[in-house]
Amino acid sequence: MFFKKSLQAVAALFLSCVCGLSANAQQTKKVFLSGTDFEHPVKWDFMVTGGNNSKQWSKINVPSNWELEGFGEYTYGRWYKELNQKEPSKEEGFYKHEFQITASDKGKTIYIVFGAAMTDTEVKINGKLAGPIHQGGFYEFKYDISSLLNYGGTNVLEAHVSKHSANNSVNAAERRADWWLFGGIYRPVWLEIMANENIAHVAVDAKMDGTLNAHVDFQNLSQKSTIVASISADGNNNVIGSHSFDVNAKETKKVISMQFPNIKPWSPETPNLYNLKLELKQNGKTIHERTERIGFRTLEFIKKDGIYVNGKKIIMKGVNRHEIWPESGRSTSKRLSIMDVNLLKDMNMNAVRGHYPADSHFLQVCDSLGIFVLDELAGWQNSYDTATGTKLVTEMVTRDVNHASVIIWDNGNEGGWNYNVDQVFRDLDPQKRIVIHPWSDFDGWDAHHYPAYQTGIHRFVNGENVFFPTEFMHATYDNGGGAGLEDFWNHFKESPLFAGGFIWVFCDEAVKRSDWTGKEQFDSKGSLAADGILGPHREKEGSFYAIKEIWAPIQFAPASITAKFDGTFFISNDYIFSNLNTCTMEYRVVKANKDALYSNNGNSILDKGKITIPSIDPGETSKIKIPVAANFFEGDWVEITARDQHGREIYTWTWTIHKGDYFAEKFLLKKESKAKVSIKDEAASVSLISKDVQVAFDKKTGKIISVKNKNGIVPLTNGPTPIGMIAEVKNVETAVENNSAVLTVNYKGGIKKIKWTMTADGRLKMEMLVLKDAGANNGFDGAFFQDKVDAFGITFDFPEEGVESMKWFGKGPYHVWKNRIKGTTHGIWEKEYNQTIPGESFENMILPEFKGYHADFYAGALKAKNNNSFKMFSASEKVFLRLFTPDLPKNGFEGTYPQPAFPEGNISFMYEIPAMRDFKPIEHHGPHSQAASIRIKSGDEGIQMNLWFDFR
Repeated sequence: MFFKKSLQAVAALFLSCVCGLSANAQQTKKVFLSGTDFEHPVKWDFMVTGGNNSKQWSKINVPSNWELEGFGEYTYGRWYKELNQKEPSKEEGFYKHEFQITASDKGKTIYIVFGAAMTDTEVKINGKLAGPIHQGGFYEFKYDISSLLNYGGTNVLEAHVSKHSANNSVNAAERRADWWLFGGIYRPVWLEIMANENIAHVAVDAKMDGTLNAHVDFQNLSQKSTIVASISADGNNNVIGSHSFDVNAKETKKVISMQFPNIKPWSPETPNLYNLKLELKQNGKTIHERTERIGFRTLEFIKKDGIYVNGKKIIMKGVNRHEIWPESGRSTSKRLSIMDVNLLKDMNMNAVRGHYPADSHFLQVCDSLGIFVLDELAGWQNSYDTATGTKLVTEMVTRDVNHASVIIWDNGNEGGWNYNVDQVFRDLDPQKRIVIHPWSDFDGWDAHHYPAYQTGIHRFVNGENVFFPTEFMHATYDNGGGAGLEDFWNHFKESPLFAGGFIWVFCDEAVKRSDWTGKEQFDSKGSLAADGILGPHREKEGSFYAIKEIWAPIQFAPASITAKFDGTFFISNDYIFSNLNTCTMEYRVVKANKDALYSNNGNSILDKGKITIPSIDPGETSKIKIPVAANFFEGDWVEITARDQHGREIYTWTWTIHKGDYFAEKFLLKKESKAKVSIKDEAASVSLISKDVQVAFDKKTGKIISVKNKNGIVPLTNGPTPIGMIAEVKNVETAVENNSAVLTVNYKGGIKKIKWTMTADGRLKMEMLVLKDAGANNGFDGAFFQDKVDAFGITFDFPEEGVESMKWFGKGPYHVWKNRIKGTTHGIWEKEYNQTIPGESFENMILPEFKGYHADFYAGALKAKNNNSFKMFSASEKVFLRLFTPDLPKNGFEGTYPQPAFPEGNISFMYEIPAMRDFKPIEHHGPHSQAASIRIKSGDEGIQMNLWFDFR
């Protein structure tokens, strides 16, 4: 309910701020000529010169990118490199639209405003040029058309949009880039109608103590005037205070300073906003007024120290984000902005960066929900020329200067900066935000991209400049979004100079091709645009939840529930501003029904309640406590859910109450049976036989040859095969013990022995002991164990064809990697078989993926057709279940490394699994990504793995 209300509230705020339609005639009136967004378009006349549906007049939705509307040609910006294509299409679009202006508007100042158009835009009103051709595809621009209008009648708007710019620096900065290249008027077009004498613009610097300096621009003042500045809380019309200032005739600029009492400062944790209303008065009458939505916060940028907001040193937990939607390209909507910012907040992020200025409504939602924004001038490895860059910086800063969320300006990216325009940002910004050059160590701010864990030599944790990598943890095919993040993050936080980082990237940038028919219609240009933590429609991949846990502002110290557990947990405050006592917590003690794998019976809540959180300031650690009721140890796991002061879930953490042997005993169904077991010992095989199940083993290899039950064959075979160690059968021994058939396979090498026990009711137990012999290598030339072990355990063959689903108790529901265990929680999980490939399965993206490694496995039921189903249980701790091998992407480019190699077999039980990399090799990651070392010395009891199988 909270989220539904919050979405409605933000949407209402957006409409009140953006539409600006008011009964007050002195306000600037905003009249849309296009639709307000791609979901509410208006049709204009249109013709495109090349590509699909070209050289004929028709209709097009405005705003839109014309490719997504079925016109022109699709182009990706790496056409000249990985794609090895000819120079991209250069089609041009011609737009026409008629609109009315009332006679009563004559004498007013009227602008036509384009939210953005790609790329060169020539505008005519009634056949006359509105002004110079605008160049640059990501910027809001406008023309004063007061003198060109037909008042009281019909007006004709013509826009000629060239997808390819006549300015080579614009093409280099915007269109030789690693993103989709589109054409068209993709943000709204509107009229701004205001009094002839008006407040043209205001840029504010509002401090946390209520001090406010406003740089005000005036137009056409003919006489002495007064400007009245007043403040009210956002969503509340009650005026907190007001101040008046005299303005001389002909005055064009004025700085006014004032202070307001009892101001609540803005931060991502408490995004308090206010409305600053400026009224221009003459002879006591208001002739024009302007309202700006602002937040009071104090920014300090201290070299060799850090970035401070409201006196607190900040760490940005951020992500890079493109403005994109599969069905509309770069044309978005307020609904998508609200959804995206909520997703950022749900991942416990507090910062976002784009490669160009985002839609205004996105910044407004960042203001209202609380996100730090790095606002960037486009320029991907190439920069604008100085004249063009100066104009575009002016447009960008003019539009965005008053957003509380915007705390840093970015001048280009990865070499795409022009040093000559750095000063333009500073001249236009009264807050004097810093200007950075993303990926460079510039002016005391180190934004190096994709650092290795070991990056040093006077940089990062060993350096002296404040550092915040504006790109790291590359997430192609769900690789490095969350995998390895915890190591990098903890390492960087060792330095007091660390100010945060930005993961690449928010979502997969796949578009639905309007010119493609058939099964596959989504295009991400292979691996080039498949970089997201989320799918193109914001489907949540595994890294979403890993990031959510790793970046949670509440961090739990490692804890294990044992018989001595008294309910105590230690938690740390990872907020910047908030005390943890502003949050809420609740606990649940959960008991799964013992037949959970065999039926649809649900879980039971044995105990639940609220947790009292003491006063814990940022950076502090303290303890919380839950009651240990009389029936506590009848439960199976504990859940603790925390919510922030706004009611948003921070995370839900879980701990098992018991160990593997308890769960195997609980979930493995036992039946009373008086039937006798038997052993069939033949020349090449040994079979363990109960009334309902018969399992045959190869004497030479120790592997299962066949499994039969009363319905037929269960095709689990060719195992156990050792992974990460060498073992050969020495001999086999058989016995009947307590009406159970026993086969002991003795090995030479890494495995000492495996004992198989078939019970009278048909359960099969496996007890494996890994123990190096005290003597020599028993005939082996090499070691028993690999030197660097990234996979360790045993594996079996099982056909993937016919598998329908998996139900299990353990961590889930997403698969894991060695360096991405976070984001999964204990519970009873179930998922249907799917072949989803994150970053590619856009037509049928079923998440979570079915295949892969699953952590803390205790019990599972694999359902397959033709009576091939069976159940498996771990009586040992920290066992990973490997469930088949995820499919590799079909369209990836060489060098994208979609996943590490999987061991042979299909069903595996492992103590060690490989780590996932981003596009840096594993050796450039942290310690939890590195291969393990197996150390078993004389006198050690060895490594035990105990499993149960139920083939009945």
